[in-house]
Amino acid sequence: MGRRPPHRDSKHQPPRKSEPQRGAARPAARPVKPEATEGELIYGLRAVLAVVETRPSDVLRAGYDAALERELRQALKTFAASGVPCQPLPNAELSRLAQSDQHEGLLLEVRPRKFMPPAALAELLVKKRGLAVAFDRVRNPYNVGAVLRTAAFFGVDAALLGTPAPHPALPPLAVRVAEGGAEHLALCRTTDLADTLSRLRNAGVLVVGAEDYGASAVATVASKRPLMLVLGHEREGLSERVRAQCDAVVAIKGSGKVRSLNVSIAASILIARLTG
Repeated sequence: MGRRPPHRDSKHQPPRKSEPQRGAARPAARPVKPEATEGELIYGLRAVLAVVETRPSDVLRAGYDAALERELRQALKTFAASGVPCQPLPNAELSRLAQSDQHEGLLLEVRPRKFMPPAALAELLVKKRGLAVAFDRVRNPYNVGAVLRTAAFFGVDAALLGTPAPHPALPPLAVRVAEGGAEHLALCRTTDLADTLSRLRNAGVLVVGAEDYGASAVATVASKRPLMLVLGHEREGLSERVRAQCDAVVAIKGSGKVRSLNVSIAASILIARLTG
């Protein structure tokens, strides 16, 4: 008799892979979710439209509140004409994405804005005999946005953000408050404002600080160009290092009953006098 083949326990056998029959449909692949981007968020009607107008190629996508479709009809036409992907979103979702209720029913995701290096800013101001405004640790986005709006309104050429490291992006709320002004200014930023102002002075830019107890009147520097107007911290004013780089320090004279103006209000008065 021949030998029996060894007994094989089916429990220990690896399962055989079933092969799909020819012509059978393969299971559908799972949809791949788009990767999260590190874009900049822009919200607010005027701010959004200014981005679409000035840098439409930077726009990645747009969302809007369907309840406001009639009011936003012109804005939606602008998106369609620019080829911007756009979809309605619940108001609560817009607020969540914007982290603000001040989105006015519109939200964009755009590529991060480009900031001009300080050397290019100096070249721009000298070439145009231009006017710029600098922020010395001004952090309140309402103030930053209001100053940018005023600067754009009066035709100021650029804004220099003096910020601690690492460089933060321009706050979305500041862009919203600027009502499109942020897109009409050359923007520059630095972690050492005093050093940057020194370089601008060496390039021929007159640096003028604004302070409660400034010794000069605005009229003494109004016609001089190129000029950089420096605005100080909301409570502390200009830092000592920044003040040391100022060729002049000007003040707005009041009745004396109130010590000072809000920085954005003071900036509006000074910029109006410098450009009037």
